[in-house]
Amino acid sequence: MNNKSAINKVVLAYSGGLDTSIILKWLQDEYDCEVVTFTADIGQGEEVEPARAKAEAAGVKEIYIDDLREEYARDFVFPMFRANAVYEGEYLLGTSIARPLISKRQIEIANETGADAVSHGATGKGNDQVRFELGYYGLNPDVQVIAPWREWDLNSREKLMAYAADHGISVEKKRGKKSPYSMDANLLHISYEGGVLEDPWAGPEEDMWLWSVSPENAPDTATIIDLTYQQGDIVAIDGQAMSPAEVMEYLNKVGGANGIGRDDIVENRYVGMKSRGCYETPAGTIMLKAHRAMESITVDREVAHLKDELMPRYATMIYNGYWWAPERKMMQAMINASQVTVNGRVRLKLYKGNVIVEGRESASDSLFDANIATFEDDAGAYNQQDAEGFIKLNALRLRIATRKNTK
Repeated sequence: MNNKSAINKVVLAYSGGLDTSIILKWLQDEYDCEVVTFTADIGQGEEVEPARAKAEAAGVKEIYIDDLREEYARDFVFPMFRANAVYEGEYLLGTSIARPLISKRQIEIANETGADAVSHGATGKGNDQVRFELGYYGLNPDVQVIAPWREWDLNSREKLMAYAADHGISVEKKRGKKSPYSMDANLLHISYEGGVLEDPWAGPEEDMWLWSVSPENAPDTATIIDLTYQQGDIVAIDGQAMSPAEVMEYLNKVGGANGIGRDDIVENRYVGMKSRGCYETPAGTIMLKAHRAMESITVDREVAHLKDELMPRYATMIYNGYWWAPERKMMQAMINASQVTVNGRVRLKLYKGNVIVEGRESASDSLFDANIATFEDDAGAYNQQDAEGFIKLNALRLRIATRKNTK
């Protein structure tokens, strides 16, 4: 528990929604402190400016609303995809990779404003509290952290609504059917948890999905796209140069239109429980498939296999919140070094939920030699008789063991 009298100013990660609006008022009352609000635009697809009016109405004097889309794509998502990172075989880490950027900017704002502490709205049951706070402490070991969900007794939706009513906090009324899901969105994905999804046998409702059409309703004609890579990153689509954020925005749109990127997962949270969530990650699904295709002709076999062996460890680091840890930085340096030759083009077909590789080429860095790989006459490029000794040497230990065991 923090010493409340020692905290005069707090930087709050603030969306302007119900939870963080309540946290803002709670911090002002419980800690009797000044609150600085920080709202990040990381491509969630919603207006962030309304948060300014809400913060002003709550008496906030220092309000930060930052467009971080390019930094998010360039410095976090793209480096992660150089590693082909997937957690537990399925999850493309859309929520996980956003947290270190938010933590970084919060610490910067705390330094700029002379704040004593930082605060977030993550609950005490989830991964995000760990990710945010490992980020805070990794960047400022002496910062004080306020996690209201671990301190207050407002542990139900009814109590939160009652608190809002008692303190004059406006609650926006949604028209039509209220979403039963807890959702989080950014350039990489949108996630859904809660409601009917808490039963792992119950399938998600079709009207839950916001970014993609169902594969059944996707167009009957395939979409062909051509991706250009430089050192492991997409730099152009169909010959048109794009920034990292523009790449992701485009791929989300074209992927979603073709029913790509839906996933339904039960994952193991770092805090120990299993959690069921659904995700839409159109751009990430396309990027993963295309990047592996580009690497397939430009990366040495043993380098590629070593990357694949280390990838689950790398993905788990990000999932658990260790982006700023020295082991992640060390591994990133190795991954980046492997991408120097990952240059060229990949052609993909997008069709009814599928991402199909149609072609890959690299004029400067391809290791694929048709003269050697051909089933036709290779004009002496490869001596097939050499394979006999290769096989016998590799079989030697098997032959020795089998002879011994059959005596």
